[in-house]
Amino acid sequence: MDNLSDALKKLKLTAADSTVDSLEGCLDCLLQALAQNNTETSEKILESGILRLFPNLLTSQSSCTAKVANIVADVAKNEFMRSPCVDAGLVPPLVQLLNFDDQEVLLQTGRALGNICYDSHILQTQLISMGVIPTLVKLLGIHCVNAALTEMCLVAFGNLAELESSKEQFASTNVAEVLVQIFKKQTEHEKKEMIFEVLAPLAENDIIKIQLVEAGLVELLLQIVEATENSDKDEDVAQLKTASDLLVLLLLGDESMQKLFDGGKGSIFQVVLSWLPSNNHQLQLAGALSIANFARNDGNCIHMVDNGIVTKLLDLLDRHVEDGNVTVQHAALSALRNLAIPVVNKAKMLSAGVAEEVLKFLKSEMPPVQFKLLGTLRMLIDAQADAAEQLGKNVKLVERLVEWCEAKDHAGVMGESNRLLSALIRHSKSKDVIRVIVQSGGVKHLVTMATSEHVIMQNEALVALGLIAALELGTAEKDLENAKLVQVLHRLLSDERSAPEIKYNSMVLICAVMGSEPLHKEVMTLAFMDVVAKLRSHENKTVAQQASLTEQRLAVES
Repeated sequence: MDNLSDALKKLKLTAADSTVDSLEGCLDCLLQALAQNNTETSEKILESGILRLFPNLLTSQSSCTAKVANIVADVAKNEFMRSPCVDAGLVPPLVQLLNFDDQEVLLQTGRALGNICYDSHILQTQLISMGVIPTLVKLLGIHCVNAALTEMCLVAFGNLAELESSKEQFASTNVAEVLVQIFKKQTEHEKKEMIFEVLAPLAENDIIKIQLVEAGLVELLLQIVEATENSDKDEDVAQLKTASDLLVLLLLGDESMQKLFDGGKGSIFQVVLSWLPSNNHQLQLAGALSIANFARNDGNCIHMVDNGIVTKLLDLLDRHVEDGNVTVQHAALSALRNLAIPVVNKAKMLSAGVAEEVLKFLKSEMPPVQFKLLGTLRMLIDAQADAAEQLGKNVKLVERLVEWCEAKDHAGVMGESNRLLSALIRHSKSKDVIRVIVQSGGVKHLVTMATSEHVIMQNEALVALGLIAALELGTAEKDLENAKLVQVLHRLLSDERSAPEIKYNSMVLICAVMGSEPLHKEVMTLAFMDVVAKLRSHENKTVAQQASLTEQRLAVES
């Protein structure tokens, strides 16, 4: 350590005007000391105050530059040295050195910047604003045969790509092309993994998704899947998962998804179809998720249903009914839900037996599966009266819905259960369905749903309650009274924030419940006349007209 002290003193005295040779001796001594005991040497360097001399040493660009950058990289491995490096003004000269040609200087500079900014979003954002991304992409393109430099750039990309502010800059470069070219040449599993770690965050950006598709990444990923799908070696299993996950991610962008679907002729779409009957769970999952993504467009949905996708998905689901893979169940149900959105698909899917297959998962205790199951059934019965009636008379289904309406820990499941309960009534308009729902205790949930913060759910609840009151008031009377329906309607009409359709359907419902003696009595007890009279001058004509009709009805009944 005496040598170190001497070197620090000498460096302090001679840094400004010493010869390269004497400087080099001091720097070698520091590097040697850091190699032996990094923490202690770093502390001594900090105490000596020589860090403030380094910006000049870095800008003078001599044969010592790489060694100075190397020292910075080594000391910045210690967290306590990172702020002092920033305070000493080392970041701007290091960024400038990235434009240098010398590969050793570039390598040590990249290490130094990476270590200084490690785990600091503030410093990484600063680097992005200083324009390091285009510079690093250019470096990677030029020096892709230098393994150490390639690794340095990939590590830097991996850190920066996590930041949202970096995506725009990456998208303005040819990073997709460069990464795909490098990926093609890689044979080592670890190197491929490094590139994957950069590709995944970058592929979250829709512009970069398209660039990656155009650069040929999909073909590469499909090759990896083909090479690893039948292997049980750990690294092949990991590669298969990473490659198939990345393919699914590329399909999340609307433009990239449409490009890859290509009217149902796209090569990836054809390959994905072959994954569904596979025995590999990872491929089944990727296949179902890919179909769910392709099914975000009505035209694609219609094409896929016409070409037999439903049978393939039902076969897949059927293999996962008993102790099945939850992620595969969830993905296959997501695909079916999306496919059921276009009106022309609903009847075809119902006749293919989708509802019966989906009902097999009613016993599932997994909220993600419950959520998708509910959504799929709700999409299927939209404007399909017979199907809505058939499902609505299924006591097991209705009882499960009522149970899930109380799943307070899972807001999504609770919301979807309420919406399906309402949909069964609205689309079937069936007295039998209403009776099953009343007997299963569903009425109180529909009344609660009318107070939801979402207008669409409020409205669906009020329309369903209106049908209950119009078709089976006697059966539901007690439940409507216990659920305090009349008080809820009074609140909705008094609340200035209620949407026009909520006010309209609340007044229709008030008129409908007047046929029940106890509910009629409640209406008369509360000051409905005043609230309704005010709505006669509502800016929405339909609301104003309904207010006049409701006022007349209240006057007659009073």
